[in-house]
Amino acid sequence: MNVPDGFGNFDLLMRVPLHVTAELGGCKMTIEEVLRLGTGSILDLHRPAGGPIDLLVNDKVVARGDIVAVGENFGVRITELVTQR
Repeated sequence: MNVPDGFGNFDLLMRVPLHVTAELGGCKMTIEEVLRLGTGSILDLHRPAGGPIDLLVNDKVVARGDIVAVGENFGVRITELVTQR
């Protein structure tokens, strides 16, 4: 990526690692409920089935998208960029 003149060492920032997370959903559970989880347990997430997932960078939502299959892996197709106010 080329950086315009006058931006100094801005290109150094382009190599700073960030923590990126795709969040399907979440729920609140008691310790008792967590301890009862096992193979085959189902979590009821607070998000409708088929709804968009959140893409977070350093724990801040930056985009939303859909889950897609990429070969043997899963990925996210970004459908919306979230603007911070």
